[in-house]
Amino acid sequence: MRRILLCCAALLCPFFVHAVEVTSLPVASNVPGGIAIVDTAMTATEGRYRNDKIMLVEFEGTQYAIIGIPLNAAIGEHSLTLESADGTEVTRLFAVQDKLYVEQRLTITNERQVNPNNDDMVRINRESAEMNEAFSSWDETLQPVFAMRAPVDGVRSSSFGLKRFFNEQPRAPHSGMDIAAPEGTPIYAPAPGVVRSTGEYFFNGNTIILDHGHGLISLYCHMNTIDVVPGTRVETGEQIGKVGQTGRVTGPHLHWSINLNNVRVDPALFIQD
Repeated sequence: MRRILLCCAALLCPFFVHAVEVTSLPVASNVPGGIAIVDTAMTATEGRYRNDKIMLVEFEGTQYAIIGIPLNAAIGEHSLTLESADGTEVTRLFAVQDKLYVEQRLTITNERQVNPNNDDMVRINRESAEMNEAFSSWDETLQPVFAMRAPVDGVRSSSFGLKRFFNEQPRAPHSGMDIAAPEGTPIYAPAPGVVRSTGEYFFNGNTIILDHGHGLISLYCHMNTIDVVPGTRVETGEQIGKVGQTGRVTGPHLHWSINLNNVRVDPALFIQD
């Protein structure tokens, strides 16, 4: 009888392991760089958007898909695919609205930080591969927390999504939140997680990547010191480093990014001031 009960439990398990119970939801913002929160209207075991796995959560008895919308997303109707335990696939639709992001023009004194040479590009490509591997992590042993505290006390100096120009040359939009603070100011974990990776990178300087579970990943750049090592579990409010000005910067600050289903989204949607 014991063996039969264990087998039955194993068969039932897929109905529950793919939706994680959460105590709050992030702020919904159906714009490029925002977050769509879609009621699945079913018990889905897996969801995908643009061929990437998406987070499924249970909140107050309802299952939702939590979807990061890329900054380059087209305006209009988008779809996600949900799969049930028996393999049935269902499509859900949501609309993405336009948002105007302003421009920012910065002067960088180190010309190589704007136009890297061939050796720099070899390093940059290697570092990008390392970070992309960390960003693709999907850890179902961690319970994501959406109500985050700001990781450092300071002035939020550059907003997410800014159309950026370095030395009058157009570059990718700003994919995080910059918080200006004096060098050496402590940086704290905004939510529980595991240190997935650390490194000293060409553009990002001293960097930490935290994994909060189910595709929710946060990034911390330009740090003076890194006070944690990969594999370490950190709790909300635990110091992970100090503010610096390493990498491509114009002054001391923290660049803080959040990835959701491997898409950079606005960190302001998570801050619970």
